[in-house]
Amino acid sequence: MGAVPQAGVDDAVESRASESRNRWWPLSARQVLLAAAALIAVQLVVRGAVAFAGDFYWDDLILISRSGQSPALSGGFLFYDHDGHFMPAAFLVAWISTAVAPLNWTVPALTLIAGQALASFAVLRVLRLLLGTRPVVLLPLVFYLFSPLTLPSFAWWAAGLNSLPMQIGLAWVAGDAIRLCRTGRTRFAVSGTIVTALSLAFFEKSVLVPVVAFAVVALMYRVDGIERPIRAALVRGRALWIPLVAVGAVWAAAYLHFTHSRLVAPSATQTAGLAHHGTSLGLVPTLLGGPWAWDRWPPSPPWATPPMVLVVLGWLAVAAALVWSLRYRQRTAGIWVSMVAYVAVSEAAMVLTRSGPDTAYELAQTLRYVADSAVVIAIGWALIVRAPRRPGVRRLPSPRPPLVVGLAALFVVSSLWSTATFVARWRDNPTVDYLANGRVALAANRNTPLLDQPVSIYVLLPVAYPHNTTSHIFGPLRERPEFARSTNYLQLFDDSGKLVPAAVTPTRNIGQGPVPGCGYRVEGAPVELPLDGPLIDWEWTAQLNYFAGADGTIEVGLNRSDDTVTVPVEAGLNQAFVRLFGAGDALRVRTATPGLALCVGAGPVGAVAPVQGAGS
Repeated sequence: MGAVPQAGVDDAVESRASESRNRWWPLSARQVLLAAAALIAVQLVVRGAVAFAGDFYWDDLILISRSGQSPALSGGFLFYDHDGHFMPAAFLVAWISTAVAPLNWTVPALTLIAGQALASFAVLRVLRLLLGTRPVVLLPLVFYLFSPLTLPSFAWWAAGLNSLPMQIGLAWVAGDAIRLCRTGRTRFAVSGTIVTALSLAFFEKSVLVPVVAFAVVALMYRVDGIERPIRAALVRGRALWIPLVAVGAVWAAAYLHFTHSRLVAPSATQTAGLAHHGTSLGLVPTLLGGPWAWDRWPPSPPWATPPMVLVVLGWLAVAAALVWSLRYRQRTAGIWVSMVAYVAVSEAAMVLTRSGPDTAYELAQTLRYVADSAVVIAIGWALIVRAPRRPGVRRLPSPRPPLVVGLAALFVVSSLWSTATFVARWRDNPTVDYLANGRVALAANRNTPLLDQPVSIYVLLPVAYPHNTTSHIFGPLRERPEFARSTNYLQLFDDSGKLVPAAVTPTRNIGQGPVPGCGYRVEGAPVELPLDGPLIDWEWTAQLNYFAGADGTIEVGLNRSDDTVTVPVEAGLNQAFVRLFGAGDALRVRTATPGLALCVGAGPVGAVAPVQGAGS
């Protein structure tokens, strides 16, 4: 089979469409394109407002931490197993963003908007290839552009770096597959292969991109009445399918080498619960512009909380669309099966990788695990519209333009309301103030070294260690003090990100020492400073109250640990606060500067806490 028969089918489809357009929708192809461009512009304005209303959140900080600690092109950086995700291209974008403007939300927000623009134009392209440049193409486009289904994964930078490239890949490669099968031009096979490879470099779920592309071509042939549509799709698109299999094989080898399986065997109860919450309380309400309301327990992301009436209306709309398409359109059952299968695979991936005794069902309502389904649903809608009418069945009256425009407007209004309520919840992010206060405090204290510490648990939990430490998160900043193992002035970030005076809360204490008027005299050889009890293997901070005869350096450690810290000291009576790791019942101190002598008095060893009355 060649390209000519399919071109004839496309001409017939366009001819039928032209008659309908001239009859009910007096819009030229140019006017349709202008309307589509205007809709995309409005969407980008809305999504731009969403992006700039947000800020860094959770995994974003891990991306920043890793970007500040590793060179961009190192294998350890690019091929890192990020909680089961294989995303070297996403890491590279994060590294560039951090290098250009560390901890500045403007660059990540612009990357999100740019990704959304590419995805929107890719969806418009594939819809035009399926429906032609006629007014009906605007309806599935409106769904994709404004549906809240893609909203949570867009607003969260780390999620957007996964989801947006995949959405681009789904739409663009499906379009390339259609054009290749129609024209036989190799450039579409090359383009589709490159875009698939790039999508896989951002998100492992993009392994579904070739599957969707093949399904779109096969379903298009099916609704067009071409004999043996699967075989036709295989033969006509083999210039694309063969390199995609090769790309998939190389990617699979890399994925299996660099990542560790996180698949779990969930219980039937948990599987059913997550599927219900992800479908009935998550995806289905978005088909009508829902969920209208969101909830959030910081530091978790927002999740959809639709009213029950919207859930019921959503299912009724799905049922009505199913009955209408099966009764009035030919050969559409396979399209419905394909859309349901795609959603089911997406939810199965969530269940198999995120289930566990501590998994809340609300996880499925965050929508990010099914966000890319918006592209598949829009394409499925276009394929149903493309299908010819069923002969011998009484036709329903064609909807008048004002009615269709009104329903589309209601969907947009509903979606915008859901967007507004999402933004209100998304703004409830303690990370924003924490980072802002931290940047100001660090710039104002550039000459005083800081001991490392975990950030507030409302910003990042300890499970993210070491990426939850201030040295990792604030490390990429240029205007900041050194993060060191010792300092002469002890400060601490409070939960708001402000630097406040701190003190060592004693777990053990250094005694006064045997030398009258001196305590412990340290000169040359190591001297042990006994504690009033043992310390377990942990992170400790020692307060050294000393008098030094000259400027120099000393070495400090616990007597049962190989960890040693080089500490600068100044002439005269001073203090040094030293971060130690390990166990012991004494401190081991040695002068590293020849001729240096110092006296060390009593002092605490323990944890660091804000001075009472300090902080917000």
